[in-house]
Amino acid sequence: MGALFSVARRKTLLHFADKPTSVAIRQPDGSTAIESLKTLVETRCPSLLSKFNPVWWLSSGHLQTIFCVVGDFSKIDRLQYNRKLLRLVEGGTLGLDFAPADSSRVREDVPIIVVLHGLTGGSYESYVRSILVPACKPVEEGGLGYRAVVVNFRGCAGVPVTSPQMYSAGYTGDIREALVYISQLYPRAPLIGLGFSLGANVLTRYLAEEGEQSRLSAGCALACPWDLAKNNDVLRYSFLGRFYSRAMATNLINIVRTNLDALSKFPDHPIAQYIPTVLNLKGALIDDFDDTFTRIVGGSPPEFPFASAHDYYKWGSSHNVLSKIRVPYLAINAADDPVVQRVPMDGGGNGMVIMALTPSGGHLGWFHAGPQGAIDRWIKGPVLEWLSLAGDVLVHPTLPRGPRVYVEDDYYREDGRAGGCKEIEGGGLIKADSWEGLNLQGL
Repeated sequence: MGALFSVARRKTLLHFADKPTSVAIRQPDGSTAIESLKTLVETRCPSLLSKFNPVWWLSSGHLQTIFCVVGDFSKIDRLQYNRKLLRLVEGGTLGLDFAPADSSRVREDVPIIVVLHGLTGGSYESYVRSILVPACKPVEEGGLGYRAVVVNFRGCAGVPVTSPQMYSAGYTGDIREALVYISQLYPRAPLIGLGFSLGANVLTRYLAEEGEQSRLSAGCALACPWDLAKNNDVLRYSFLGRFYSRAMATNLINIVRTNLDALSKFPDHPIAQYIPTVLNLKGALIDDFDDTFTRIVGGSPPEFPFASAHDYYKWGSSHNVLSKIRVPYLAINAADDPVVQRVPMDGGGNGMVIMALTPSGGHLGWFHAGPQGAIDRWIKGPVLEWLSLAGDVLVHPTLPRGPRVYVEDDYYREDGRAGGCKEIEGGGLIKADSWEGLNLQGL
């Protein structure tokens, strides 16, 4: 269901289903109309149709990707968040970073962008900030005037580890709980999902699993890894692929090392016997780490643990669930992405799904020459236009979406589902200009 694409093609390849879905939209006079999603994208997302010209000294996917890691983005797209900590019934903790940090002048019903970051990143990542700074800027200053919240995975970006469960590319329980909380905090606001890399895979799986019940009214996935097994094979069995795979594995091992004291508080849990093995991995590739650790603790029963990393990859992939998505969804990948080379450009035959493949851009790069020649991310244009379309033009179903939420023992819970979440003390203002932890940025 995937294909390997040539970077010789210079135009962005767009795929719409043979019968694109028609959706309700708001007219300028306040009335509503029905319009094809294909027509809406072609007329309201012009940047997606524009040619991406990489800055000359980042002309390959490898250079674009490496610049994501080594570039200094600390002086641009500066942003502050207000962090809220969520405790889950299972015992784990999520860090939700809200922007703007002072939202007292933001209406309660403005759209909220719910962000899922990449493999070991967080709200500090430059690729996240590059979108959220203009998205959260007031309309009178040229922004969208939206609110945003970054859901930081367990143990990432300074979020404490308080249970023996971690996160993975396939586990959707944490984003489901976060959306319950956000929907109760802002019950009148439509929620739009935005995922990067691993977070894009989680977003895609959530939308497919929830279908009509999705609390997100639209989604956008950037650099999604799709078929985890096949894209892992590309990394493992190519010279440069092993370089990226080893870098990502090192980041994951650093997450364990950073949270070692917290993880060591569970000596009777199976996680205890795997931690020494993880810390002693030498020259590990990402599937070595996943085979040692993620397949065991990357989610909750009954799915976890898995017998092998391959079994986990087969279960956690998102290329084969696109047909189940029931909200407008845009996915953008780059044909020269050295981390993701298998992309399901048929979109699962789903009229709600639009697939876009740029000829270049690397993994979460898309660097081009912006205003006054300064380096900028081309991807901002298409994503902001899509968010504006999803937030201001589409008519959203009556809120709230999803199962009924009730409170029990201070936890928000959903009808017919296990789990629950509640806000706990901690958090506060978070400055997110850069990250000073062990991990490489941009992956």
